[in-house]
Parts: sequence; structure tokens; C-alpha cells
Amino acid sequence: MIQFLKKKLPLDRIKDPLVEFVKLEAFGGIVLMTFTLLALGLANSFLGDIFIAYWEKHVGLHFGDWELSKTLIHWINDGLMAIFFFVVGLEIKREMLTGGLSSLKNATLPIFAAVGGMLIPALIYVFFNREGAGTHGWGIPMATDIAFALGILILLGNRIPVSLKLLLTSIAIVDDIGAVIVIALFYTSEIDWMYLIYGGGIYVLLWGLNLLKIRSIPVYLFLGLLLWYALLKSGVHATLAGILLALTIPARANCNVLEFIKSGTSLLTQMSTMPANSTVAEKDKHIQSSIETIEDNCKEVISPLQRLEHALHPWVAYLIVPLFAFANAGIFIDHQLLNQVFEPISLGIILGLFLGKPLGIFLFSFVGVRLGFAQKPLDVCWSQILGIGFLGGIGFTMSFFVSQLAFSDASVLSLAKVAVLIASLLSGLIGFLILKYFCNNQTN
Repeated sequence: MIQFLKKKLPLDRIKDPLVEFVKLEAFGGIVLMTFTLLALGLANSFLGDIFIAYWEKHVGLHFGDWELSKTLIHWINDGLMAIFFFVVGLEIKREMLTGGLSSLKNATLPIFAAVGGMLIPALIYVFFNREGAGTHGWGIPMATDIAFALGILILLGNRIPVSLKLLLTSIAIVDDIGAVIVIALFYTSEIDWMYLIYGGGIYVLLWGLNLLKIRSIPVYLFLGLLLWYALLKSGVHATLAGILLALTIPARANCNVLEFIKSGTSLLTQMSTMPANSTVAEKDKHIQSSIETIEDNCKEVISPLQRLEHALHPWVAYLIVPLFAFANAGIFIDHQLLNQVFEPISLGIILGLFLGKPLGIFLFSFVGVRLGFAQKPLDVCWSQILGIGFLGGIGFTMSFFVSQLAFSDASVLSLAKVAVLIASLLSGLIGFLILKYFCNNQTN
């Protein structure tokens, strides 16, 4: 009986949002890897032509004279990936308000590392592509795929301290902020100013609802859908609507914690002090009513931001991102494509991700700590930071996404994707080996 009481029950577990994020992303990385290999296998099998052509089928919505028609791959890249960016935006907002990026002390090291991890790869790419067809692709090696990177960390088990996983996650979140800025400023097509004005009006309305403390999630999502359509028609990449919408989602709950505790305590007391002469039916009815009230209170004490992130993150990690990989990683690899690996575009991407990422993350982190601007976690050694620097070179999802924006030529796009795959494979392998065999307990 004593042993049973000592057992940690599910009700005793305290969930940290960032720790839950790490777990979801890590296992999502395994699913992502599976779908990537499946897409590559199908594209290079006897079903290759059918598989690749399938994603070019047009699917449309029609209401009277209004029509919106796109290929399947565009619905995924412009539609479903907007939900991916929405969840990214929720994570960014949460981390900036209450998480690892909420204080300058905690945020400085990830910011230093992420800036280095974006700047050095971009410079390496530009060095190889100062002119020619590849000049527009400098944003490709700047990105980090957090799902793959955390998936590798999970494979290493208890060898990796939680603080290192959280550091990599924080670096990737800052990296996502940089990627969004780059996409918005440098990968936007011709602007339709009228639709952009419509989008601006919708966005002002969203912030107005936030300031008025409106907490209705369906209202925000409906206006977010209108914002997505306005940006889609304006020429600004529609996925940015996800980030913009996320920033307007209320981060405060309807009910404060003290009210929740007071109400919950009162209800629990009532449940435990039922009159002795109460019938079984009366007790069950009272208990059920109290439990439902507590359940409603639990929803009210959790902010719309947290509720949306909790609800959508599994769908993004296990469905949307793997589906994006399945649709975009179907590359037919032949001798002609492999012979182009040493062309400037592919060299810039491979060296930018494989060498530029670890060099930038490690160098900027080291300089930030040595100059006293940043503080390294005590249980993390420099070889581990180098290891996660290499894991940062796994660009995959975001690099594929930027490649789609940078190159319209199919052959150039395929070359860029192959380069991303090669760099991601090398980066993941070297990062894994460093973290498994070359890390020690030194913390200076």
C-alpha cells in the first residue's frame, strides 16, 4: 500500500510546454524521415512518373463566379504550410512571453547562435553564387529543421542534457523568426496593393479584437482565413498569414489562477462533504456537475494561445510536415543530376548548411559567452554546442520551402533539393557522432 502511494500518478505530472514541444518535434522527426524516404523511393521507382505527376493535379473551390484553383502541391505549400507557420508563430509568441526567450539572460545565447547560424551560411552561398542562376537562393542554407534535429537528439537518450535540447529548440525558434523575415522581405512576388490593403484592414481588426479582450477562437480563425486569402491574392506569400495571425491570438486566459484555485477548492470541498443521507443518484449528479464545472474552469484558465498550440501541434508534427515532405521530396535522381552536385548552387547549399551552420552557431556562441553577453548552461560543454551546430545544418523542411520560393525552374529546384538532402544527411551524421563520442563533462 505504501509503495502504491509513492507511485507517481499521471495527475502528479507537471508538463512544461517547451519540454512537450521537444517530445512532439522529436517523434515528428522520425515520421518526417519515414515519409521522406518513402517519397524518394516512389519517385525513383517504376511509379515515379505517376507519383510526381499526381501532385500537379488541380483542385479548386467554386462558389458562383468565384473560383480558387491550385495544384495539390500548391495547396500543401501555400495552404497547409500556413497552419505550420501559425503553430510556429504561437510557439514564438509563447517563448517570447513566458519561455526561454522571455528574458534577455536566457535569450542572448540562442540569439547569438541563431544569428551566426543564419549569417555564415548565407555568406558562403553568396560566395559561390555572386552571379548567375543561383543568386536568389541565399536564404536556403539559413534554415534549420527542428524536427529532424531533435529526433537525432532523442536517439542519443540520457546522454544529452535537457538544457541542450532546450537550447537547440530556442536556436531553431529564433532561426524561424529570421526565416519569416527573410521570406517576407526577399521572397515576395509582384504586389497587388489592393489585396494587401484588404489584408492590412483584416489584421488591424484582429489586433482590435485582441485589445478588446475578445477570446473567441473561431472568430480569430475565420478572420485568419480571410487574411490568408488576401495575402495569397496580394503576392505576399500566403503562409505569412499564419505567423501574423498567431501574434494576435490572446496569450491571457479569461480566468486568473487565483480565481481558478478558489473555485476549484470550493467545488472539491463540496464534493467531499455531501450529506450522509444523500442518495447515490444525488451524489452522482452532484459529483458530475462539479467535475463539469471544474473542466470548464480548466479551459478558462488556459489562454487561447496555449489551447490552440496544444491542439494543433500534433497535427502539424505528425501530418502536415510529413505530408509536405512526401509531396516535395519526390525527386528523380539520375546521373545527370548527380553530376551537377559540384555546381555553384549545390555547393553553396551543401557547404552553407554542412560547414556554415556549425561554424556560425559555435563561433557566435563562443564569442557571445567570452565577451560576457551570453551565458552557457552549466551542464553543456562546447563540444555539445558544436554538435548541435551540425544538427542545425539539417535544413530540410524550411530549406525545401525557401527553395520553392527561390527557384521556378524545375531542374534548378531539383538540384537545390538534392543539395539540401546531401547537406542534411552529412550534418545529421556528423552531429550525431560528435554528440555520441566526442562530448565530455567539461563545462568551460
